[in-house]
Amino acid sequence: MTNPLVSILITAYNAEPWLAETLGSATGQTWPEVEVIVVDDGSTDGTLGIARRYESERVKVIHQENRGACAARNRALAEARGDFIQYLDADDLLVPDKIERQVRRLETEPQGTVATGPWSRFYNDDLTTATQRSAPDWRDYEPASDWLIQSWEGRGTIPIFSWLIPRAIAEAAGTWDEVLLLNQDGVYAAQLLVAARKIAFVEGAWGYYRSGLANSISRRRSGEALRSLYEAYTLCERALLDHRDTPEARRACAGLWQQFLFTAYPRVPDLVRRAETRVEELGGMYRKPGVIRPLRPVSTLFGWKPALRLQQAYVRSGLQELIQRVKA
Repeated sequence: MTNPLVSILITAYNAEPWLAETLGSATGQTWPEVEVIVVDDGSTDGTLGIARRYESERVKVIHQENRGACAARNRALAEARGDFIQYLDADDLLVPDKIERQVRRLETEPQGTVATGPWSRFYNDDLTTATQRSAPDWRDYEPASDWLIQSWEGRGTIPIFSWLIPRAIAEAAGTWDEVLLLNQDGVYAAQLLVAARKIAFVEGAWGYYRSGLANSISRRRSGEALRSLYEAYTLCERALLDHRDTPEARRACAGLWQQFLFTAYPRVPDLVRRAETRVEELGGMYRKPGVIRPLRPVSTLFGWKPALRLQQAYVRSGLQELIQRVKA
Protein backbone atom coordinates (compact mmCIF):
# COMPACT_ATOMS: atom_id res chain seq x y z
CA MET A 1 0.00 0.00 0.00
CA THR A 2 1.41 3.36 -1.01
CA ASN A 3 1.68 6.17 1.49
CA PRO A 4 -0.92 8.94 1.11
CA LEU A 5 0.29 12.26 -0.26
CA VAL A 6 0.17 15.30 2.03
CA SER A 7 -0.11 18.78 0.51
CA ILE A 8 1.51 21.52 2.59
CA LEU A 9 -0.05 24.81 1.50
CA ILE A 10 2.01 27.91 2.33
CA THR A 11 0.72 31.43 1.70
CA ALA A 12 3.25 34.24 1.77
CA TYR A 13 3.11 38.02 1.62
CA ASN A 14 6.26 40.05 2.37
CA ALA A 15 7.61 37.15 4.41
CA GLU A 16 11.26 37.51 3.38
CA PRO A 17 12.67 37.36 6.95
CA TRP A 18 10.92 34.06 7.82
CA LEU A 19 10.02 32.12 4.68
CA ALA A 20 13.25 30.13 4.36
CA GLU A 21 12.88 28.77 7.90
CA THR A 22 9.23 27.90 7.29
CA LEU A 23 10.02 26.17 4.00
CA GLY A 24 12.76 24.25 5.77
CA SER A 25 10.26 22.96 8.32
CA ALA A 26 7.92 21.92 5.48
CA THR A 27 10.48 20.22 3.24
CA GLY A 28 12.16 18.61 6.25
CA GLN A 29 9.12 16.56 7.26
CA THR A 30 9.85 12.89 7.96
CA TRP A 31 6.69 11.78 6.13
CA PRO A 32 7.99 10.57 2.74
CA GLU A 33 5.10 11.69 0.53
CA VAL A 34 4.84 15.48 0.72
CA GLU A 35 4.23 18.19 -1.83
CA VAL A 36 4.67 21.85 -0.91
CA ILE A 37 2.71 24.56 -2.69
CA VAL A 38 3.79 28.15 -2.05
CA VAL A 39 1.51 30.97 -3.18
CA ASP A 40 3.26 34.34 -3.17
CA ASP A 41 0.45 36.87 -2.79
CA GLY A 42 2.01 39.81 -4.61
CA SER A 43 4.93 40.39 -2.25
CA THR A 44 7.01 43.54 -2.75
CA ASP A 45 10.12 42.26 -0.99
CA GLY A 46 12.34 39.23 -1.66
CA THR A 47 9.71 36.62 -0.74
CA LEU A 48 9.22 35.28 -4.26
CA GLY A 49 12.96 34.95 -4.85
CA ILE A 50 13.38 32.90 -1.68
CA ALA A 51 10.48 30.65 -2.67
CA ARG A 52 11.97 30.13 -6.14
CA ARG A 53 15.21 28.84 -4.59
CA TYR A 54 13.24 25.94 -3.11
CA GLU A 55 11.33 25.13 -6.31
CA SER A 56 11.62 21.47 -7.31
CA GLU A 57 9.54 18.43 -8.17
CA ARG A 58 8.22 18.52 -4.58
CA VAL A 59 7.90 22.31 -4.22
CA LYS A 60 5.64 24.30 -6.52
CA VAL A 61 5.73 28.11 -6.44
CA ILE A 62 2.83 30.26 -7.68
CA HIS A 63 2.85 34.04 -7.94
CA GLN A 64 -0.37 36.06 -8.03
CA GLU A 65 -1.40 39.67 -7.61
CA ASN A 66 -2.12 40.65 -4.02
CA ARG A 67 -5.58 39.37 -3.13
CA GLY A 68 -5.21 38.45 0.53
CA ALA A 69 -4.30 35.35 2.50
CA CYS A 70 -7.65 33.61 2.02
CA ALA A 71 -7.53 33.98 -1.76
CA ALA A 72 -3.99 32.60 -1.68
CA ARG A 73 -5.12 29.61 0.41
CA ASN A 74 -7.96 28.93 -2.01
CA ARG A 75 -5.51 29.06 -4.92
CA ALA A 76 -3.15 26.66 -3.16
CA LEU A 77 -6.02 24.28 -2.34
CA ALA A 78 -7.12 24.28 -5.98
CA GLU A 79 -3.60 23.21 -6.99
CA ALA A 80 -3.20 20.57 -4.28
CA ARG A 81 -3.11 16.88 -5.22
CA GLY A 82 -2.78 15.46 -1.72
CA ASP A 83 -4.93 13.04 0.22
CA PHE A 84 -4.39 15.30 3.24
CA ILE A 85 -4.20 19.08 3.52
CA GLN A 86 -1.79 20.94 5.81
CA TYR A 87 -2.09 24.75 5.93
CA LEU A 88 0.99 26.68 7.00
CA ASP A 89 1.51 30.44 7.16
CA ALA A 90 4.87 31.70 5.95
CA ASP A 91 6.13 32.65 9.42
CA ASP A 92 5.10 29.54 11.39
CA LEU A 93 6.99 26.28 11.95
CA LEU A 94 6.33 22.54 12.26
CA VAL A 95 8.44 19.92 14.04
CA PRO A 96 9.92 17.41 11.57
CA ASP A 97 7.59 14.51 12.47
CA LYS A 98 4.40 16.57 12.87
CA ILE A 99 2.75 15.23 9.74
CA GLU A 100 4.00 11.66 10.16
CA ARG A 101 2.54 11.43 13.66
CA GLN A 102 -0.82 12.76 12.49
CA VAL A 103 -1.08 10.59 9.38
CA ARG A 104 -0.31 7.48 11.41
CA ARG A 105 -3.02 8.39 13.92
CA LEU A 106 -5.61 9.13 11.23
CA GLU A 107 -4.93 5.75 9.65
CA THR A 108 -6.43 4.21 12.82
CA GLU A 109 -9.44 6.56 13.07
CA PRO A 110 -12.88 6.42 11.41
CA GLN A 111 -13.56 8.43 8.27
CA GLY A 112 -14.44 12.04 9.03
CA THR A 113 -11.65 12.52 11.59
CA VAL A 114 -9.29 15.49 11.50
CA ALA A 115 -6.04 15.61 13.45
CA THR A 116 -4.62 18.37 15.58
CA GLY A 117 -1.71 18.66 17.99
CA PRO A 118 0.01 20.80 20.61
CA TRP A 119 1.32 24.25 19.74
CA SER A 120 3.15 27.16 21.28
CA ARG A 121 3.97 30.81 20.58
CA PHE A 122 7.48 32.13 20.20
CA TYR A 123 8.69 35.72 20.16
CA ASN A 124 11.43 37.84 18.58
CA ASP A 125 12.30 35.09 16.08
CA ASP A 126 13.64 33.03 18.98
CA LEU A 127 12.19 29.52 19.11
CA THR A 128 13.65 29.02 22.60
CA THR A 129 10.97 31.41 23.92
CA ALA A 130 8.29 28.83 23.10
CA THR A 131 6.88 26.97 26.09
CA GLN A 132 5.33 23.50 26.12
CA ARG A 133 2.45 23.93 28.53
CA SER A 134 -0.76 21.98 28.05
CA ALA A 135 -4.15 23.54 27.28
CA PRO A 136 -7.72 22.43 28.09
CA ASP A 137 -8.51 21.65 24.45
CA TRP A 138 -5.55 19.33 23.91
CA ARG A 139 -7.69 16.21 23.68
CA ASP A 140 -9.97 14.27 21.34
CA TYR A 141 -13.47 15.55 20.54
CA GLU A 142 -16.41 13.59 19.24
CA PRO A 143 -18.46 15.19 17.81
CA ALA A 144 -15.83 17.55 16.43
CA SER A 145 -18.12 20.56 16.89
CA ASP A 146 -17.78 20.15 20.66
CA TRP A 147 -14.47 21.96 20.26
CA LEU A 148 -16.27 25.03 18.84
CA ILE A 149 -18.51 25.11 21.92
CA GLN A 150 -15.55 24.97 24.28
CA SER A 151 -13.51 27.50 22.30
CA TRP A 152 -16.30 30.05 21.96
CA GLU A 153 -16.80 29.95 25.70
CA GLY A 154 -13.19 31.08 26.02
CA ARG A 155 -11.45 27.77 26.69
CA GLY A 156 -9.50 26.87 23.60
CA THR A 157 -7.57 28.00 20.53
CA ILE A 158 -6.15 25.93 17.69
CA PRO A 159 -4.07 27.68 15.00
CA ILE A 160 -4.64 26.63 11.43
CA PHE A 161 -1.23 24.92 11.15
CA SER A 162 -2.20 22.43 13.87
CA TRP A 163 -4.80 20.71 11.68
CA LEU A 164 -4.16 17.86 9.30
CA ILE A 165 -7.28 17.55 7.18
CA PRO A 166 -8.34 14.60 4.99
CA ARG A 167 -9.20 15.84 1.54
CA ALA A 168 -12.85 14.71 1.75
CA ILE A 169 -13.36 16.89 4.82
CA ALA A 170 -11.53 19.82 3.25
CA GLU A 171 -13.84 19.59 0.25
CA ALA A 172 -16.91 19.40 2.49
CA ALA A 173 -15.72 22.42 4.50
CA GLY A 174 -15.49 24.53 1.35
CA THR A 175 -13.30 27.49 0.55
CA TRP A 176 -11.92 30.31 2.67
CA ASP A 177 -13.95 33.53 2.81
CA GLU A 178 -12.01 36.06 0.73
CA VAL A 179 -13.98 39.13 1.89
CA LEU A 180 -13.53 39.03 5.66
CA LEU A 181 -10.82 41.17 7.25
CA LEU A 182 -10.78 39.46 10.66
CA ASN A 183 -11.35 35.97 12.10
CA GLN A 184 -11.04 34.18 8.78
CA ASP A 185 -9.44 31.26 10.63
CA GLY A 186 -12.40 31.13 13.03
CA VAL A 187 -14.93 30.98 10.22
CA TYR A 188 -12.94 28.27 8.46
CA ALA A 189 -12.68 26.27 11.70
CA ALA A 190 -16.47 26.42 12.04
CA GLN A 191 -16.91 25.20 8.45
CA LEU A 192 -14.36 22.46 9.02
CA LEU A 193 -15.67 21.11 12.31
CA VAL A 194 -19.32 20.93 11.33
CA ALA A 195 -18.13 18.89 8.33
CA ALA A 196 -15.96 16.60 10.47
CA ARG A 197 -16.96 13.72 12.73
CA LYS A 198 -14.11 13.71 15.24
CA ILE A 199 -10.93 15.54 16.30
CA ALA A 200 -7.95 13.32 17.11
CA PHE A 201 -5.38 15.12 19.25
CA VAL A 202 -1.90 13.79 18.49
CA GLU A 203 0.76 14.12 21.17
CA GLY A 204 4.12 15.36 19.91
CA ALA A 205 2.76 16.84 16.65
CA TRP A 206 4.00 20.32 17.57
CA GLY A 207 3.62 23.55 15.63
CA TYR A 208 5.00 26.97 16.54
CA TYR A 209 3.25 30.31 16.06
CA ARG A 210 5.42 33.38 15.52
CA SER A 211 4.01 36.24 17.63
CA GLY A 212 4.63 39.96 17.88
CA LEU A 213 4.66 40.85 14.16
CA ALA A 214 3.73 44.53 13.72
CA ASN A 215 1.63 44.00 10.59
CA SER A 216 -0.43 41.10 11.97
CA ILE A 217 -3.98 41.25 10.60
CA SER A 218 -5.36 40.37 14.03
CA ARG A 219 -4.31 43.84 15.22
CA ARG A 220 -6.82 45.64 13.01
CA ARG A 221 -9.49 47.48 15.02
CA SER A 222 -10.87 50.03 12.57
CA GLY A 223 -14.62 50.43 12.09
CA GLU A 224 -14.38 48.56 8.80
CA ALA A 225 -12.51 45.68 10.42
CA LEU A 226 -15.00 45.46 13.30
CA ARG A 227 -17.91 45.33 10.87
CA SER A 228 -16.14 42.48 9.13
CA LEU A 229 -15.65 40.79 12.49
CA TYR A 230 -19.40 41.08 13.11
CA GLU A 231 -20.02 39.33 9.80
CA ALA A 232 -17.49 36.64 10.70
CA TYR A 233 -19.24 35.91 14.01
CA THR A 234 -22.57 35.81 12.19
CA LEU A 235 -21.18 33.15 9.85
CA CYS A 236 -19.75 31.18 12.79
CA GLU A 237 -23.07 31.22 14.64
CA ARG A 238 -24.99 30.17 11.55
CA ALA A 239 -22.62 27.27 10.85
CA LEU A 240 -22.92 25.84 14.36
CA LEU A 241 -26.65 26.35 14.93
CA ASP A 242 -27.52 24.96 11.49
CA HIS A 243 -25.49 21.90 12.51
CA ARG A 244 -26.81 21.51 16.08
CA ASP A 245 -29.20 23.99 17.69
CA THR A 246 -28.85 22.87 21.31
CA PRO A 247 -28.70 24.81 24.60
CA GLU A 248 -24.94 24.17 24.73
CA ALA A 249 -24.45 25.48 21.20
CA ARG A 250 -26.55 28.57 21.88
CA ARG A 251 -24.55 29.33 25.03
CA ALA A 252 -21.36 29.04 23.00
CA CYS A 253 -22.70 31.48 20.41
CA ALA A 254 -23.62 33.87 23.21
CA GLY A 255 -20.01 33.63 24.36
CA LEU A 256 -18.80 34.48 20.88
CA TRP A 257 -20.98 37.60 20.76
CA GLN A 258 -19.80 38.66 24.21
CA GLN A 259 -16.24 38.54 22.90
CA PHE A 260 -17.36 40.81 20.06
CA LEU A 261 -18.83 43.25 22.60
CA PHE A 262 -15.58 43.40 24.56
CA THR A 263 -13.62 43.95 21.34
CA ALA A 264 -15.91 46.45 19.60
CA TYR A 265 -17.23 48.63 22.44
CA PRO A 266 -17.63 51.59 22.07
CA ARG A 267 -16.33 51.98 18.48
CA VAL A 268 -19.33 50.68 16.49
CA PRO A 269 -22.39 51.42 18.67
CA ASP A 270 -24.96 50.12 16.19
CA LEU A 271 -23.30 46.70 16.02
CA VAL A 272 -22.72 46.67 19.77
CA ARG A 273 -26.48 47.12 20.29
CA ARG A 274 -27.28 44.35 17.84
CA ALA A 275 -24.75 42.04 19.47
CA GLU A 276 -26.19 42.79 22.93
CA THR A 277 -29.64 41.86 21.65
CA ARG A 278 -28.31 38.63 20.20
CA VAL A 279 -26.58 37.73 23.48
CA GLU A 280 -29.89 38.10 25.33
CA GLU A 281 -31.71 36.00 22.73
CA LEU A 282 -29.11 33.27 23.15
CA GLY A 283 -29.30 33.16 26.94
CA GLY A 284 -27.62 36.25 28.39
CA MET A 285 -24.20 37.47 29.52
CA TYR A 286 -21.87 35.20 31.45
CA ARG A 287 -18.34 36.13 30.35
CA LYS A 288 -16.22 38.85 31.94
CA PRO A 289 -14.10 41.33 30.00
CA GLY A 290 -10.35 41.03 30.14
CA VAL A 291 -9.51 44.08 32.22
CA ILE A 292 -6.52 44.75 34.46
CA ARG A 293 -6.77 43.59 38.07
CA PRO A 294 -7.51 47.04 39.64
CA LEU A 295 -10.56 47.43 37.37
CA ARG A 296 -12.13 44.04 38.06
CA PRO A 297 -14.21 45.38 40.99
CA VAL A 298 -15.55 48.10 38.66
CA SER A 299 -16.70 45.40 36.25
CA THR A 300 -18.35 43.45 39.08
CA LEU A 301 -20.13 46.45 40.64
CA PHE A 302 -20.99 48.61 37.64
CA GLY A 303 -20.78 46.35 34.61
CA TRP A 304 -18.38 45.68 31.78
CA LYS A 305 -18.90 48.95 29.89
CA PRO A 306 -17.54 51.31 32.60
CA ALA A 307 -14.66 48.93 33.21
CA LEU A 308 -13.71 48.88 29.53
CA ARG A 309 -14.00 52.67 29.23
CA LEU A 310 -11.66 53.12 32.19
CA GLN A 311 -9.20 50.62 30.77
CA GLN A 312 -9.20 52.35 27.39
CA ALA A 313 -8.55 55.69 29.10
CA TYR A 314 -5.72 54.08 31.08
CA VAL A 315 -4.10 52.76 27.89
CA ARG A 316 -4.49 56.09 26.07
CA SER A 317 -2.92 57.97 28.98
CA GLY A 318 0.37 56.15 28.49
CA LEU A 319 0.45 54.92 32.09
CA GLN A 320 0.45 51.30 30.96
CA GLU A 321 3.60 51.77 28.87
CA LEU A 322 5.27 53.76 31.67
CA ILE A 323 4.57 51.03 34.26
CA GLN A 324 5.91 48.36 31.93
CA ARG A 325 9.12 50.34 31.43
CA VAL A 326 9.56 50.79 35.18
CA LYS A 327 9.07 47.04 35.74
CA ALA A 328 11.64 46.28 33.02
